[in-house]
Amino acid sequence: QVQLVESGGGLVQPGGSLRLSCAASGSIFRTNAMGWYRQAPGKQRELVATITSSDSTNYADSVKGRFTISRDNAKNTVYLQMNSLKPEDTAVYYCNADIRERGTLYYTNYWGQGTQVTVSS
Repeated sequence: QVQLVESGGGLVQPGGSLRLSCAASGSIFRTNAMGWYRQAPGKQRELVATITSSDSTNYADSVKGRFTISRDNAKNTVYLQMNSLKPEDTAVYYCNADIRERGTLYYTNYWGQGTQVTVSS
């Protein structure tokens, strides 16, 4: 069984920074694409950023230049550095990853439980 556990959320003032982490654990053979999504109250979940196994990245237009996604393959961990935070960044942030478990030949998509980010003065 594989689990994704996020950490690093919290309350921050506008213009501040936060760093989210998401660690995958369990019987992992290989991790492919990893990413962050967010869901604000009353809105649909949306993509924030993704990163492939070869470190190719993709960002939502709303976070380009402010957020940076990175990963540590040895630790099966993905990070999201969030700078210049705005009130509209307030949401629950979810980690997502395509993971191949040991003993299998296919990838399964997993979600974390989410971590709250609140940007407010």
